[in-house]
Amino acid sequence: MSRLLVTGSSGLIGSEMVAHFAQLGWDVHGVDSNQRAVFFGSGGDTRWMQHRLTSTLRNFRHHELDVRDRGGIDRLLRDLKPDAIVHAAAQPSHDRAASIPFDDFDTNAVGTLNLLQAARTHCIEAPFVHFSTNKVYGDAPNEIALAELDTRWDYADPAYAHGIAEDFRIDRSTHSIFGASKVAADVMVQEYGRYFGMRTCALRGGCLTGPSHSGVELHGFLSYLVKVNVEGGTYRIFGYKGKQVRDNIHSRDVAMFAEAFIAAPRSGEVYNLGGGKGNSCSIVEAFGMVAERTGKPMRHEYVEQNRVGDHICYYSDLRRMMAHYPGWSITVALPTIFDEIVEAWQRRLK
Repeated sequence: MSRLLVTGSSGLIGSEMVAHFAQLGWDVHGVDSNQRAVFFGSGGDTRWMQHRLTSTLRNFRHHELDVRDRGGIDRLLRDLKPDAIVHAAAQPSHDRAASIPFDDFDTNAVGTLNLLQAARTHCIEAPFVHFSTNKVYGDAPNEIALAELDTRWDYADPAYAHGIAEDFRIDRSTHSIFGASKVAADVMVQEYGRYFGMRTCALRGGCLTGPSHSGVELHGFLSYLVKVNVEGGTYRIFGYKGKQVRDNIHSRDVAMFAEAFIAAPRSGEVYNLGGGKGNSCSIVEAFGMVAERTGKPMRHEYVEQNRVGDHICYYSDLRRMMAHYPGWSITVALPTIFDEIVEAWQRRLK
């Protein structure tokens, strides 16, 4: 039986990976220490998912371990020698990072290096899938000429009709402290692929989402927005008239791409992982879509100051991913994503 190691296994992406590969018959091992609750408080707690996975999946084992624990990570990979690694553990908020820069960098950059070096030492042939972020581009995408439409911003330059591609620059831009730590991890993942010949990829995610997300204000756009609506709370819009655009990809499609890469791995690759233009929406548009499903108008307030390094418009150009892995495509459309997240929060908050 093939053996998979998943870090951040109780989070949105990690848990989807665990369930997906367990159903494929893999022996799955998860690493998680519930740091999301430390970073975001009780709203970010993921113990409920850990308990769900351990109680429902016979071929899953949880390891209470922090990726910052270099010795612990080395011992685990020495003992497991996994056939593949999916690294989804992170401090994921570019707002929160400014107040915890050491925790942020040690988790995102050093934690990734701990895993890479342990993998190089004990299982160098194992494909290594790393979850990076589109924040590695900093705010440089904001320099693209934009058109202001009724409910969203969009690219006015036809060169970006398909979105942002992997050759977009990462230098000379404001990333946020989080973005900078993820750049360090992203480049190191590429380097272990190119320098040591390891089979690695960095997935520069847009809004990765789904019904299992424990969304909070500082991380988890759609999940948090839906939660606020279902609870009857007030959502804060930070700048750009609420017309800022994100592309959204269901965690199931993310897991399917990881499966495709592990089956046919490459070395030192980078892919922009998102829903593409077809699964993009602005905050204003998201308000309408959630209200249609809950029957509740979205209460909101506007904060004129945008978040540092925030994108005005961002959606991923998926053509490189689909050229390298033609069997993969987006299978969950945006309306279905909304349906699932609304249903999940309504059930969770009963």
